[in-house]
Amino acid sequence: MRKLIVTNLVTLDGFFEGPGGNFMVMPADASFDAYNLERIRTASTLLVGRTSYEGFRGFWPGLAANEEMLSMLRPDDEAGQEVLREISRRNDDIEKVVVSDSLQADPSGTYGSTTQIVRRGDAREAVRALKEQPGDDIIVFGSHVLWNDLLEAGLVDELHLMIGPVATGGGTPAFTAASPGTLELIGTRQFEGSSNVVMQYAVRS
Repeated sequence: MRKLIVTNLVTLDGFFEGPGGNFMVMPADASFDAYNLERIRTASTLLVGRTSYEGFRGFWPGLAANEEMLSMLRPDDEAGQEVLREISRRNDDIEKVVVSDSLQADPSGTYGSTTQIVRRGDAREAVRALKEQPGDDIIVFGSHVLWNDLLEAGLVDELHLMIGPVATGGGTPAFTAASPGTLELIGTRQFEGSSNVVMQYAVRS
């Protein structure tokens, strides 16, 4: 059975984004990019909610060839720019499953040929079916409403939380649902030059 792995950036005080939905306060440094690329390389399906999908669709397509934007995002860091290029290319090709009641299919639009839309009421059964299919990992980036629902349903296999050295004092809590089982720490990571720490947990029933 395929694993469903949630990867999220979280503040030290447990928020998914800052007050007013502000993501710019989050410590999304080069280590965040590098770890996301590691996860994409092990996956064949990207599972996201509408808001995260629209954010992806508005940012990643074409970034691999946009040298001006790459230089602005990771100035004087060719290795970091190459990480972003690879993420951009892989995002073009990876199968995307989007959970949304409002998004409409657009096969001719950006990511249209690689995107499947699932309605929210069907999400749990659709994810169960995805996990039974052959393939590599299913990864969730962002999408905290979606993954909290899947966590509550016992469909999340691992939580990979990158904890950053920022306390916002408010914002959107990462967790809105309790785990149906226990969380077992299976790994930690810290990237050179970054104060972010990845905590990897397996969800045990």
